[in-house]
Amino acid sequence: MTPKKKAAREPAAEAKPARKRTGKQSMTLAKSAKASVEDRVAAIAELPREVCGSDANLEAVLALLSDASQPLDVRLAALQALQAASFSVVAFEPCRGAYTATLRKVATDPDPELRQRVLGILMREKDGFAQKKLLDGLRDPKKALLPPEKALQLLSYDVHSDAYPVAREIVADPPNPTARREALRLLAADADSAPLFAKVLRDKDELAENRQIAAAALQSLRPEALQEHAREIVFDASEYPEIQATSLTALTQFGDAEAVLGDDALMKRVDTMSGGASIKVKQSAKRFLNKYGA
Repeated sequence: MTPKKKAAREPAAEAKPARKRTGKQSMTLAKSAKASVEDRVAAIAELPREVCGSDANLEAVLALLSDASQPLDVRLAALQALQAASFSVVAFEPCRGAYTATLRKVATDPDPELRQRVLGILMREKDGFAQKKLLDGLRDPKKALLPPEKALQLLSYDVHSDAYPVAREIVADPPNPTARREALRLLAADADSAPLFAKVLRDKDELAENRQIAAAALQSLRPEALQEHAREIVFDASEYPEIQATSLTALTQFGDAEAVLGDDALMKRVDTMSGGASIKVKQSAKRFLNKYGA
């Protein structure tokens, strides 16, 4: 007797995909204080298209952002949804005024992370309110909304001459080394700061990073001054190899070819450096010699 064939196993039923929420459902969940923070954040992530769908939607998301009693993650999600919506420039234009007003309000929020993010958005939009707040904080630490180094970074998004005197004061009397570095970077577009950068470049007690910032700034502001200082640094046997390498790079990339080729002393000095102990100096010297045909 032939054994009965086993019945073929039926394929398991595929799990049904979760139903997508409507915009109204997402908005309701986003506002619900009874829902978990995780669920609210997920719902807010679905809202960018709904933000400007009605005045009520916009007001609801702006309220989540500005309400200090809301969980931080919910407020940050609301900010992200508003940013995403703002990328649709034409559609978002009617909402922009209320959005900017809310950002300015949140710029002084007690939470430092939210303050920093909001001030960053405003500064990228070249907002005068944010710039004034940051400058006021640099002039008077009691009014500071951000650490000085972060304020200087944000001010560099849209540098105005008002920032230069404050940055020079910070270079002269910095609250910390990072703030001094950021002040130097901000001043890199200020023609009046060329003498300051020359001083920083030649100061062997300066941090190497600051001296390199100074070299780059001089190349932009006073290229002829950089060539002069770079040549002197190359001849200074007591100079740090890293700064000599930076100076050789400046002469290689931006040097006056006619003047360099006519400078026998410089050519001989660089030829000697190409066999030196520092790898960076040797590499920079060889690039110099390759360019100028020696």
